[in-house]
Amino acid sequence: MPDLRRMRSVGHQRFNPTAKPRDTKGTLIRLVKIFKIRRKSILLAALLTIISTAISIITPLLVGRVINTFNINTNLVDFSLLRTILIALVLCYLASWIIDTLNGVLMAKVTQELVKHMRAEFFSKLQRVPLNFYDTRSHGDTMSRITNDIDNISNTISQTTTQLIASVFSITGAFVMMLVLSPILTLVVLVSVPLFLILTKVIARHSRRYFGGQQQKLGALNGVIEENIVGLKMVKAFNRQQNVLEDFKKTNCELCSYSTKAQIWAGFLMPFMNVINNLSFTFIACAGGILSAKGMITIGVVVSFLTYSKQFGQPLNNIAGMFNNIQSALAGAERVFEIMDEDEEVPDTAGAKELNNPKGKVEFCNVSFSYDAGKPVLKNINFKVQPGEMVALVGETGSGKTTIVNLLSRYYELEQGSILIDNTDITDITRKSLRSCFSVVLQDTCLFTGTIYENIRYSRPHASDVEVREAARVAHADEFISRLPKGYDTIVTGSMDNLSEGQRQLLAIARAILCNAPILILDEATSSVDTKTEKEIQNAFLTLIEHRTSFLIAHRLSTIRDADKIMVIGSGEILESGTHEELMKNHGVYYKMVISQLGYDMEEFHSVFA
Repeated sequence: MPDLRRMRSVGHQRFNPTAKPRDTKGTLIRLVKIFKIRRKSILLAALLTIISTAISIITPLLVGRVINTFNINTNLVDFSLLRTILIALVLCYLASWIIDTLNGVLMAKVTQELVKHMRAEFFSKLQRVPLNFYDTRSHGDTMSRITNDIDNISNTISQTTTQLIASVFSITGAFVMMLVLSPILTLVVLVSVPLFLILTKVIARHSRRYFGGQQQKLGALNGVIEENIVGLKMVKAFNRQQNVLEDFKKTNCELCSYSTKAQIWAGFLMPFMNVINNLSFTFIACAGGILSAKGMITIGVVVSFLTYSKQFGQPLNNIAGMFNNIQSALAGAERVFEIMDEDEEVPDTAGAKELNNPKGKVEFCNVSFSYDAGKPVLKNINFKVQPGEMVALVGETGSGKTTIVNLLSRYYELEQGSILIDNTDITDITRKSLRSCFSVVLQDTCLFTGTIYENIRYSRPHASDVEVREAARVAHADEFISRLPKGYDTIVTGSMDNLSEGQRQLLAIARAILCNAPILILDEATSSVDTKTEKEIQNAFLTLIEHRTSFLIAHRLSTIRDADKIMVIGSGEILESGTHEELMKNHGVYYKMVISQLGYDMEEFHSVFA
């Protein structure tokens, strides 16, 4: 497994994320491609938005016509025209309400469909990335990306998509109508446009990096929370509560700082926009009054123009209001796409085959491997295991024992050499077929939320209840399961402590027994059980390992002494290999390990066992 120094380095980086240059254009393009999944619905929403915008553009013109039905010179009102225009206005407002309601419902459905798609793609990606991805990343940060970051994208899609479309058409439509009504007043309105552009550019440049930092710190905070909830017993056992609080406060303060600065900079935009809009409105009112007094335009035209000027400026205000959401969503989208762009497991080679009725013969040929370049974990490993043999791997922690079985399962890709199963290179076997060859029991027991039935059945989903109970009986788990209030229907999870470590490990062993695969991997499989239960499990293993190739990683002498072959691993090499009796006669590394484990020095050992 990766060494502790490397993991410490990774953990340190989690609290000091490096801000990468943002690719706003590229992120937007990728988001648009995701939109294409529901392009028909989005096009319909866009069409409804255009119709609603068109209605909103027509209404100011009708309001101006209403005013013009009053003849100032004769003090007469054209009631027939007034009635027609008022009916038209009512119909416009009613149609706009109906269209906006339908559009809101449609966009809600589209948004949730897109979010469902993104989460499904993200989770699917997590199944395809190699294990070293999880070795070098905070789990809390990854969880934050699939929840918080995608939620940010969801909120932006639901709140801004139709608003942006409406804003574009509203600006265009209002501009055209203003040109038709009065080109002179239109020039007055256009004076404000450069001010809008300059203001947006300045604020965007400063706020962008703060929104990116906000999302990174949110991921780091989730990492702190996830780690300390899972490891709460250790926190309390070593009285580290105050240190944990300080770490949390530090990361939380950094998040608060980034979020505050991001919101402040984004918040500058709206007030300044209102000032520019109000100044523009004032200039238009003054200029319109002068032109009206000179008889160049009517009062109704001035009223309509003032309304259109608001429709021209309001979309810019709307964009300003959406600004912080857009910035946050883009930061979140980049973090999501960063994971989506991670390298995946090397795909199965063309022509990779299925293993039919594997016998369990295993061969390592000149295998070398390193987690970090220049730091080899295994060096030129060579050995053969015949079908049905039990092989024990012993050695100091970090010597490479677990790495050997990880490479055998193809969790990591080889750098040099080859591994054969039944004389076939594992790279020429489909991963699904390869991994179906193994039953695995790890030192760190993993249970999933569900019943005990479901957890044992995880290795063979279609197994019957009778087969599950038989596997539990062989693993000596049936006794404690039967004592539980709901028996095999008891709900367990990966994080709850309603079962002891030993009981959880017995369930993992029952799962491996039920799998019934030709190769068995036991990585400290009895490390969490008492001596009596361990003896019972060893007796169960005699049945389990019969006619199966078995790899045992263990430190207890009682677990490995009956192995057909014991390989002593040290510094990434096989230091010696043989049966227990042969290795004891050699007086080598294994011999010293046995004496040390029994608590003797060499002279005492010889005097006792001579």
